[in-house]
Amino acid sequence: MASSGEEPSSGSPGRAGTGSEAAAADAAQLDTAEDFEVLEEEDEDEDDLSELPPLEDVGRPPAPPREDAQPPEQGAGDAAGDPQEWLDVLGNGLLKKKTLVPGQGVDSRPQKGQDVTIRLKATLEDGAVVEEDPALTFTLGDCDVLQALDLCVQLMEMGEKALIVSEAKYCYGAQGRSPDIPPNASLTLEVELLAAQDAPDLELLSGKEKIQLANRKRERGNFFYQQADYVLAINSYDIALRIVGSSSKVDFSPDEEAELLDVKVKCLNNLAASQLKLDHFKAALKSCNLVLEHQPENIKALFRKGKVLAQQGEYREAIPILKAALKLEPSNKTIHAELSKLVKKHADQRNVETELYRKMLGNPSAAGTPRKCKDKLPWSIPWKWLFGATAIALGGVALSVVIAARN
Repeated sequence: MASSGEEPSSGSPGRAGTGSEAAAADAAQLDTAEDFEVLEEEDEDEDDLSELPPLEDVGRPPAPPREDAQPPEQGAGDAAGDPQEWLDVLGNGLLKKKTLVPGQGVDSRPQKGQDVTIRLKATLEDGAVVEEDPALTFTLGDCDVLQALDLCVQLMEMGEKALIVSEAKYCYGAQGRSPDIPPNASLTLEVELLAAQDAPDLELLSGKEKIQLANRKRERGNFFYQQADYVLAINSYDIALRIVGSSSKVDFSPDEEAELLDVKVKCLNNLAASQLKLDHFKAALKSCNLVLEHQPENIKALFRKGKVLAQQGEYREAIPILKAALKLEPSNKTIHAELSKLVKKHADQRNVETELYRKMLGNPSAAGTPRKCKDKLPWSIPWKWLFGATAIALGGVALSVVIAARN
């Protein structure tokens, strides 16, 4: 949480934003009352998503990893001079930390959940400075900042100055941060730990403070979503929901209560989107239902619930839900397309079930070749025998007539 209480700057690598005007514009549209998130289709035949909301529109495809990527050369004299001084934080060589100025001892290290303040300078491999912040404040362990910072600051002592060298995986990943950080860019972070204090008591926050804090966590979740890191997005949305749902000793105005509910609904909708991306259908369905408990006519939740049920093959249940969403927004082409697709899949499913039942009951298809009459009447008398019996009977009748005439 920023100490000033204001929204984090989009230009900082440690804050909830991508750093570009375009990304900031996208972030401003994430799950608002006017828009709802784009659901990307996994089918080969892509639907028209032009009128769908922007949350799930991750944007440009991730750039492929660079085969020629090398460890950063920033501070080459330090990095190459004595490798024993570098701490391999995760044991994979992708995140390293070196102490430049020792701190006040191990006991002064900050704890997860505390609000910490650091001085930060971030540079690219070519030495270009992409960020400087004299007092960046965030909650340690909440993924409010780059993973490289969140992981390494926990290992720093109060007053310590350190150099952190991180591969793109723990910074801005394959997408980078337009326009100043290219895809798959490693960063060198110069960090000084200035302060650490316990996070504020949620029960004592005013309505405005709680709304601001929850929104910051939600926006961080949106940032991770755009980076296609759905696990961290879920983590941020969960934190925001815990803040909204926490008890309070402060009275809120009706407007603040309404705004808190709005934040909750947005988080649940975005949470369902992330869960759906990870095929966590049961959890996504629960998130959608929680939205619908508060807002039964929430189009986003209805649409996404229909998608979840469809993914599970529950077409009969999904179709009326999508019809309800379409009734609320008849002009939505994407709902039209999704509903048409589900109706066809449901019809195909019923045809398969009907054929299966027919086979189980031993009732072959009418298209089969009809059996011959003799197969149906195995007891029928051959025609030759019938002809012979008839001839004998007629002969007997004629003989009886002759005998009667003689008498």
